[in-house]
Amino acid sequence: MSQTQPIVNPFAEMQAGRPTGPLVQGYEVIIGFETHAQLTTQSKIFSRAPTSFGAEPNTAASAVDFALPGALPVMNRGAVQRAIEFGLAVDAHIAESSVFARKNYFYPDLPKGYQISQFEIPVVQGGKVEFFLDGEKKSVRLVRAHLEEDAGKSLHEDFVGMSGIDLNRAGTPLLEIVTEPDMRSSAEAVAYARELHKIVTWIGICDGNMQEGSFRCDANVSVRKPGEPLGTRREIKNLNSFRFMQQAIDYEIRWQIEQIEDGHAIQQATVLFDPDTGETRAMRTKEDAADYRYFPDPDLPPLVIGRDWVEKTRSEMSELPRVMAARFVADYGLPEYDAGQLTQSKAVAAYFEAVAAASQQPKLASNWVMGELSRRLNTEEKAIESSAVSSAQLARLIVRIGDGTISNNAARQVFDALWTGEGQDVDVLIEAKGLKQMNDSGELEKIIDEVLAANAKNVEEVRAGNAKAMNALVGQAMKATKGKANPAQVNALLKKKLG
Repeated sequence: MSQTQPIVNPFAEMQAGRPTGPLVQGYEVIIGFETHAQLTTQSKIFSRAPTSFGAEPNTAASAVDFALPGALPVMNRGAVQRAIEFGLAVDAHIAESSVFARKNYFYPDLPKGYQISQFEIPVVQGGKVEFFLDGEKKSVRLVRAHLEEDAGKSLHEDFVGMSGIDLNRAGTPLLEIVTEPDMRSSAEAVAYARELHKIVTWIGICDGNMQEGSFRCDANVSVRKPGEPLGTRREIKNLNSFRFMQQAIDYEIRWQIEQIEDGHAIQQATVLFDPDTGETRAMRTKEDAADYRYFPDPDLPPLVIGRDWVEKTRSEMSELPRVMAARFVADYGLPEYDAGQLTQSKAVAAYFEAVAAASQQPKLASNWVMGELSRRLNTEEKAIESSAVSSAQLARLIVRIGDGTISNNAARQVFDALWTGEGQDVDVLIEAKGLKQMNDSGELEKIIDEVLAANAKNVEEVRAGNAKAMNALVGQAMKATKGKANPAQVNALLKKKLG
């Protein structure tokens, strides 16, 4: 993509060849996203006012933010640096020269009467976000990511019959990330949003706090019959939780289909989601680019980014999640799905690598981190940093599974004991609970002979080709050994004796 190529309307038309998703009542769902990621700079994008959250109203705003006469914007280098980092993280083109524009509209919380943003030539162009959904790899193309300032905030709840304006948020640096309309279901949209959230927090350009508005998503939703032109989209604004995101999109899809089926035309609009009712409601008619009367901001020169700045940033960035996932596939032989799950955060990736290194069994380590450990953490709503089982303990447990000391079922009992604080040493717990697998093949063979003698009917059915009867014999043998036998060894001995 050329550094000077204008990018105007990402939703003007669909590119050919994009796959369709599951139909909803005979309609294809088309979803695109615009996400505002608040950048982690200490000061605002065009002033030195702080970006701290929760200050008293209008105490964290400067003359620039108040739009006092004569106040001029000055670009924050840290915001540009973070935009470069994001562009590299999604394999996008970083424009060597981009332009700031004035986006004109009139709200009480926008004192200048315009927002400084980027329009035709954004700083980040193209790129993609890849993720897994139900084990299938998905890819969403990005149109752009551009720098802009946030607006202030209108306050209503603390005033009786009046509204107040808080300009603390005015001028806060944002990176607006715009996708192609590539998503075909609410589940796919949420998976994309989660992956994008992971990327911006992983590289440290955004804290990802959705409750404080640091990561705000707008979903553009439309429906159409397969093969028809794109339907009219409605934009669901300021979705600040993944759960509400899915609920809002699902409701909007059903609403649009019902309207069309009833013979009504969809009107382009901005809508809000009400979590109390589970419904979307129209807030205002949706503006198009022409309504904002964009023109280059005369107070800001073009933003010029040299290749040396980009390459220096590239060399200093930590390993990206997609790069780390590829390494997990190459070095540990993991499936792509496992690698994607294990790189959901730096903490999860570090925990897995510690377990894999200590146990020398990466696939088992992956299974336990993604399985039992994740289940426990999710149930108790804990981050992996607060895990009651350390990476060293889990590695020791996996070693004992691998060398045949304990079965998988016994290992879960040991894990439970470690988690609840019943003990700290894996080997001590195995001994105390009598969980060692039976390794005496002579003793096991004797027990199997007794099982076969006591279950003559099952033996006949196995020899007649009944697989379920073999499972019954295995179960009887495991019961006779009080679960201490190795199931694989039991199977092998039974097959040997039954011919």
